[in-house]
Amino acid sequence: MENAQRTTLIALAGQPNMGKSTLFNLLTGLNQHVGNWAGKTVERREGSLTHDGQRFTLVDLPGTYSLTANSAEERIARDFILHEQPDVVIAVVNAANLERSLYLLAELVSLPAPVVVALNMMDVARQENILVEPEVLEAALGLPVIPMTATRAEGVRELFAAVQETLAGRRGLVARLPEIREDHRESLRVVLEAVQGYVPAPYPTAWAATKLLEGDEEITQQMRALLPAERWERVHQELMAHEDAFLAVATGRYEWIGRLVRAAVVRPRVGQIGLTERLDRWAAHPFWGLVILAAILGGVFWMTFQIGAPLQEWLDTQIIGRVSGWLAAALVSAPLWVQGLVLDGVMGGVGTVVTFLPILVIFFAVLGLLEDVGYMARAAYVMDRFMHLMGMHGKSFLPLFLGFGCNVPAVMGARVADSRAAQLLTILLAPLVPCTARLGVLAFLAPAFFGAAAAWVSWGLVMLSLGVLVLVGVVMSRTVFRGQRSAFVMEMPLYHIPNLRTIGLLVWQRSLSFLEKAGTTILVFSVVVWALAALPGGDLENSWLAGLGRWFEPVGLWMGLDWRLTVALLASFFAKENSIATLGVLFGSAEDAGLASTLAGIYSPASGLAFLTVSLLFIPCAATVAVIRQESGSWHWTLFSVALTLAISLAVGAGVYALAVWGGL
Repeated sequence: MENAQRTTLIALAGQPNMGKSTLFNLLTGLNQHVGNWAGKTVERREGSLTHDGQRFTLVDLPGTYSLTANSAEERIARDFILHEQPDVVIAVVNAANLERSLYLLAELVSLPAPVVVALNMMDVARQENILVEPEVLEAALGLPVIPMTATRAEGVRELFAAVQETLAGRRGLVARLPEIREDHRESLRVVLEAVQGYVPAPYPTAWAATKLLEGDEEITQQMRALLPAERWERVHQELMAHEDAFLAVATGRYEWIGRLVRAAVVRPRVGQIGLTERLDRWAAHPFWGLVILAAILGGVFWMTFQIGAPLQEWLDTQIIGRVSGWLAAALVSAPLWVQGLVLDGVMGGVGTVVTFLPILVIFFAVLGLLEDVGYMARAAYVMDRFMHLMGMHGKSFLPLFLGFGCNVPAVMGARVADSRAAQLLTILLAPLVPCTARLGVLAFLAPAFFGAAAAWVSWGLVMLSLGVLVLVGVVMSRTVFRGQRSAFVMEMPLYHIPNLRTIGLLVWQRSLSFLEKAGTTILVFSVVVWALAALPGGDLENSWLAGLGRWFEPVGLWMGLDWRLTVALLASFFAKENSIATLGVLFGSAEDAGLASTLAGIYSPASGLAFLTVSLLFIPCAATVAVIRQESGSWHWTLFSVALTLAISLAVGAGVYALAVWGGL
């Protein structure tokens, strides 16, 4: 209990794309954990560190543009500050885009927690020829302002020195708060007088009165329930007489921001073009932007086969192969069922899946790099026209793009869509994006079936998947969702040098998560598959698994798939990597030629192409299905999603197989 009392609680607050997560990762490193806020699907990140002998707990609040309770993120951020009462709030702002950054700060300074301003991205400001004077900004704000470049770890020590001085009360600054526009100050005084003594803890009275004028629904409901009838009537009459009060509040904040910026920021000369604008002439161009996006996807596959494939082969032969050989020698006198369980069940399944790791690391690193450098918003922008064909806007491209990493966050990211129809459509389309697990299966088998052409085949299959996604989206938007459209409004962050530490931490966390899944879920499933393949008499052809596979085999034959490949597809429902784990169990782990080469020797390229096609489009994994149910709030839409992907994968797989056979593969 004594240690807990010495722990200082710090909240990290900031708008999206301010570098808040970079700072959080820099400070906490591996001493962090990720979950969800109680009762919410919004991610909660918490970490710890020790500085100068003092322990700190850092909570990374959701990125939000304001603290008005219009979204779950905004409620979480302000409720944490008000109810958990952190010792200090570090407000991360962008030195290269100070006007936008300071609006959230204008609300934070009205809350009771002390605030320290982390003036981040100073390097980006210099790159854009913007001069920000931290000392002037500190004097104008009345808050500690620490210039930083989190991507280079510059200013971190100074930031914590300012935090400790603030905690000790040595900074000696008094925050200058924004005021409501002058013509509504009397109205604020009337409301403030009416609610005096009735505002519940821990809400500051002046803050609650301002929120009433803003029309904050949550505070309005609370105060209506707490105020005596005559006082509420006075407040209600004042609000009705000044319905534009929310504009007066916002105008006061923007005037406050304007004074700060005029005092502390020197802009580049008129006509001077910054790096971001020069790069966006290509990256955000209607045609060249698409070419660049396609080239990036192609580059990922090139890297996978040029770098990932040799590493995968080395891991398979030098690590997994040697471990399997050592286990085979160690178990030579053990019962046959023990040898089968360990060599075929565990090593044949989990061992094969572990060799995916180099491929997944490449995908994780590229996605992290694109996000950290600021390119993701440009990808959404250039895809806006295509998204409109499906009744959505470019913002929905972001969760779909996340699907290349994992379909689970892609489905959860559908919340960025502005309408219920667009959210549902994004949720239904997200499973059609090939995730890293599916891409790992593709990268594992494509070289065996297609040799030097594997990269082109893989790129073509991914383009086919995305083409199917667009076609399905167009059809559904013009039938089920009636082609509803909405405007595309999105902030384009400035380009900046990526933080290799942040990207490395992201790769580490996701790789560790993959290995944990390999050691738990996939391990259990591999053992179950081995048991079904061995029982009842040890003969694979007469096993329970063979019986199950032959029951579904007539459907698989449309695509040139026998019962083994059909069972592998069914196994992918639990985890996409299970398809390879299942094949590893069925064909054994001790094959000298390796699993991929063994499959290529048994099945034709046409069957291999059909299997890969269906694998990319098949029903989503169980975790994704669970999230679809959670985000859609309906079993109807969940079952519709499963049925839709099943029908599409079988139809496209059968078509690809027929064309491949016709073409002589």
